[in-house]
Amino acid sequence: MTAQGIALLGSTGSIGTTALRVLSRHRDRFVVRALTAHGNAELLRAQAAEWQPSFVGLVQGEGTADATWWRGPEALVEAATRHDVEIVLNAVVGAAGLDATMAALEAGKRVALANKESLVMGGALVKAAAQRGGGTLVPVDSEHSAILQCLAGRTTADIRRLIITASGGPFREWPAERVRAASALDALNHPTWSMGRKISVDSASLANKALEVIEAHFLFGLGYDQIDVVVHPQSIVHSMVEFRDGSVLAQLGVPSMELPILYALSHPDRLEDGGVPVFDPVAAGPLTFEAVRLDAFPCLGLGVAAGRAGGAAPAVFNAANEQAVMLFLEGKIAFGAIADSIAVALDRHAGLAGDSRDALWDADAAARRTVREKCEC
Repeated sequence: MTAQGIALLGSTGSIGTTALRVLSRHRDRFVVRALTAHGNAELLRAQAAEWQPSFVGLVQGEGTADATWWRGPEALVEAATRHDVEIVLNAVVGAAGLDATMAALEAGKRVALANKESLVMGGALVKAAAQRGGGTLVPVDSEHSAILQCLAGRTTADIRRLIITASGGPFREWPAERVRAASALDALNHPTWSMGRKISVDSASLANKALEVIEAHFLFGLGYDQIDVVVHPQSIVHSMVEFRDGSVLAQLGVPSMELPILYALSHPDRLEDGGVPVFDPVAAGPLTFEAVRLDAFPCLGLGVAAGRAGGAAPAVFNAANEQAVMLFLEGKIAFGAIADSIAVALDRHAGLAGDSRDALWDADAAARRTVREKCEC
């Protein structure tokens, strides 16, 4: 079998480095053709030396880039549309991944999508790009990978609802007022997953679950009334699918991104892999589930409401959250101000048009500006 060419966007981040560990065990099936990073030139240089891709791109940090590297945001689209690439693993963080996702789909690539913001910001445009170019989307997020595996080719007509699980993050048992005053150190201390800084904060606020609900809506074509979120502290059950006859299928596994990454690369096949952690049900112990406390985690309700509103509202939610999380990590706003900032941005801009790429980027910019102005940053 001819090895498939991989473009890995965001190779120096948490998902990117995990993907390279997975790929190192399957060099007979996959060959890395392109690597891009946001700004970590030192790690990117080491990765390029090991994998010898034909294309390397650095989005920021031009002074540290090698002379042969592509520089600037255009590197993402260039890597995603190369003729020697069959699979694009988009692990870029945030709205910056949208253009590369659309370009890859229009070029007929399979997109292994870890950049959930692509679908949140421009779900309808992304699906239209796939239809035009013949590209396909396969989710990398553990929750959506679990749903895909549970569906196993069944149609949406068979589905009653999707049940997305949330770990509850580090603040699961905290009272609401204590959550609002949480520090960055608290928010980054996730009890079950090892992730990057931005997604760790999103997990702590449950903004990530709002993004995942919107992503599931576009991936699987279900209404928001058919997508529920429950807290599952052990992070063993990654999602469940309830069918119209009442049967429920769940996908289980240890909390590691290696399995969903591998499945996104090999889908619909499954590859033998001794490196993926083995699940021991006895060692896992009891599995428990809880309702989400929306009073303590308002980002979830705000995001789902934005998804229901449609138009530019999901893009506004995403941009406001990204900007607010950045300010929180810089120590400029409190944790509780993340949700407050999102609410203000949605109140002002949710009604903006979202029917084109330019309109979405305008809404994105307006939301970020509003959040900065709110905290006078």
